[in-house]
Amino acid sequence: MGAAMRSVQPARRRLLVLVLLAAGAMAGCASGARVQRATQGPTAGDVWMARFVQDYGRLPTFDEQVAWKEGLESRILAYLSRRPEVATSPRASQFRFQRRVMVGMQKDEVVLLLEQPDTMTSDGAAMRAAAGRFWEPIGRHAKEMWIYPSGWRLYFDGDRLVDVIVADRRRLE
Repeated sequence: MGAAMRSVQPARRRLLVLVLLAAGAMAGCASGARVQRATQGPTAGDVWMARFVQDYGRLPTFDEQVAWKEGLESRILAYLSRRPEVATSPRASQFRFQRRVMVGMQKDEVVLLLEQPDTMTSDGAAMRAAAGRFWEPIGRHAKEMWIYPSGWRLYFDGDRLVDVIVADRRRLE
């Protein structure tokens, strides 16, 4: 019985070491950069879903999702009919299929997809704090920041989206 106990001890030690290494690796990932820079922002569906859950404390029903999608599609088609230069450009797929905000879009295009932001600011200190380590390149052009749910921050120079960051996310989707 003594030999059996001695063979269990090294196995327990190895297991403990593996558990500690895994915990350390996960802690390192969690404490890494909390702000990420991106060229694409959230999708219209991501923002709508986050707001719905915030407002109602539940997921939307199938009928609610269908109604929202139909309303968005109607707004997109109306926008593209008013802007034939966009409707015939490669950018049209951003609206029709991907429904995702991208650097280079105009404010009205962002509002079309994501609706109005939760917060708008042109306060330099607030924009700097939100951008974190990316402020130096962002700050050269950013004059205004729009804040959306799930940590999305959109930076504008006049009417043009010039940068996108997301905070408190482990990876971009």
